[in-house]
Amino acid sequence: MGASAAVDPEPPAPSPTSTSYTPDNPDEPTLAGSFAVGECERDVPWISYNVTLTDPDNQSTSDEVYLVITDGVNTVEIFLGTLVNNQLSGRILWPGASVDDNGVANGWPGWAFENGEWIEIDGNFAWTRGDITAFLRVNPELAVALSYPPATPVCNANPRNPSTAGVLSSTGMSQLVLPTAIIGGLVLAAGLSLFVLRRRPRN
Repeated sequence: MGASAAVDPEPPAPSPTSTSYTPDNPDEPTLAGSFAVGECERDVPWISYNVTLTDPDNQSTSDEVYLVITDGVNTVEIFLGTLVNNQLSGRILWPGASVDDNGVANGWPGWAFENGEWIEIDGNFAWTRGDITAFLRVNPELAVALSYPPATPVCNANPRNPSTAGVLSSTGMSQLVLPTAIIGGLVLAAGLSLFVLRRRPRN
């Protein structure tokens, strides 16, 4: 009597509760919605910024925020601050700009006060007024549309009068305030003269 042929056992049926494995792909952190823009106020160039880090899976390895500006040759990296609850906002002076204790502009990128007048120079971050690119960097990074604030009828982020702007700024008095101060002085002098005439005794 011949031997019976071997029969391969059927594979076990899959468990009704089993599921296929899907790798866990965490969401990448993003700075979407963040911005940095150039603004002019009282002839002072500022950079206003608002940074929001979206990081649902805690992938970011830093909470420090930097603004990087470059023209392809020159680069400046500015520390803006540390995220608090993934948020940071504020403003800083444009590189090369300065103000006095009263907040009056007394320095601008690409300008220097020499021999009693303002002159344009290649230094003092003059390149930041040209064709630049910029990005916010935490981890990740985000490109931002940043450019030097253009002049308007009410604000010019450059010396308005190169021959006198430095003198006015050094005294803490803007060119817009000076005419008002002169007129006020004339009015005060006229008032005092009238008061003296009225007080003069009659003969």
